[in-house]
Amino acid sequence: MTNSELPIPVRMDGMSLPVTDVQASIAFYTRLGFTTELTDPSGKGFALMRIGGGTIGLQRHKGEDTPKVRDGIHVELSTEDLDGLYVWMQETGIAVEKPPHDRPWERVMVLRDPDGFRVEVSQGKRGHNRPG
Repeated sequence: MTNSELPIPVRMDGMSLPVTDVQASIAFYTRLGFTTELTDPSGKGFALMRIGGGTIGLQRHKGEDTPKVRDGIHVELSTEDLDGLYVWMQETGIAVEKPPHDRPWERVMVLRDPDGFRVEVSQGKRGHNRPG
């Protein structure tokens, strides 16, 4: 079923990540340009971060997981100047795991958040940005 077939339109607003330290994650995503939209009263159990039209919920997670599980979940961001953003991140001390590089379907760089989740930043609009 496509969105045009639904009687009421639906949109994707965001996703939530299980994190071990909500405050450390807030600090990381704030450096990437997100703003804190809301937190639980303690500020330690949940935060909703926004950038552009999308959100990430940061939910404190106390259970067991593995790096393999975390590696399968990633945050996808995009910019119109990937190489310029990479230079800025180097100048400001934001660690980049994989510098900008071409894949057959996009140009991308990879970061890791405090919990080890992949944060991919691509050049241009995802799905419409094959390297030329």
